[in-house]
Amino acid sequence: MTSMTTPRAPAPSFGRFAAAMITPFTADGGLDTDGAQRLATHLVDDGGCDALVLSGTTGESPTTSDAEKETLLRAVVEAVGDRAWITAGVGTSDTRHTVTLARAAERAGAHGLLVVTPYYSRPAQEAVSHHLRTVADATGLPVMLYDIPGRTGTALTAGTLLRLAAHPRIAAVKDCAYDLLKSAKVLAATDLAYYAGCDEQILPLRALGGAGCVSTAANAAPRTVRAVLDAYDAGDTAGAARRQLALVPLIEAVTGGENPGTVTAKALLNHLGLPAGPVRGPLLAADAALTSRLADALQTTLDRTADAGTAVPAAIPG
Repeated sequence: MTSMTTPRAPAPSFGRFAAAMITPFTADGGLDTDGAQRLATHLVDDGGCDALVLSGTTGESPTTSDAEKETLLRAVVEAVGDRAWITAGVGTSDTRHTVTLARAAERAGAHGLLVVTPYYSRPAQEAVSHHLRTVADATGLPVMLYDIPGRTGTALTAGTLLRLAAHPRIAAVKDCAYDLLKSAKVLAATDLAYYAGCDEQILPLRALGGAGCVSTAANAAPRTVRAVLDAYDAGDTAGAARRQLALVPLIEAVTGGENPGTVTAKALLNHLGLPAGPVRGPLLAADAALTSRLADALQTTLDRTADAGTAVPAAIPG
């Protein structure tokens, strides 16, 4: 069953298995801090997450206020901050605003920052570098860069990443660039910790030396997603591949269609009876037909994963 022995890399500061946590809202659209604490506790204590990323794309950062982001962060840190690494998304298209959010996150107890490249204005690489260095200089917290050109319109080039890696607080990359060659070049030349931000690339990036993942699908099926990393880190590369392939129906349903992961993840969590609530406009909640398809995809993945064997290897804590 075990095809090779793979030494387990030391856990990086941002953890190994992070959920890109949704932001729960009440029925009337307000911030649900109690629900956020319950969901965070579920993902960490029951789901096996050793890290959570708050106020990212899946966390509806464009439509939550600065005060809501801080309240959410304080609530989650209070609930699970003693046993999980909490990264706060602070990226905006405005350098001054991003610095303000970064400093507020530091005061609120964040362990690290997620900083996306500035969106819409599409600055040149020199300007992107200046923005990211300015944010990294603003606090004492480690920074995870968020490379997602499909949403921002601006990719981080390999050259920019190599230069930014020299900054003492720029420590990691959430990789949604769909450019494994670029990722490999940066991994080979720097100490940046790379995290798959797209669930279909968890195993490929880990096999290249990535540190782990920031998973949207983990909101609904954390243990099932984590099993990919657990198998690979135990040396069961064939089992890891089976588990990654078993995730395909869920990944395709959650992130492969026209509805963003926020909509689909919240639909699944509501279906499962976990805190989620509605989405905020301009997003629209999943209808009954979409929710049914998502539930079917989740069940298919759970069935396929069971066939692949889901036991967490004894050598992997948690």
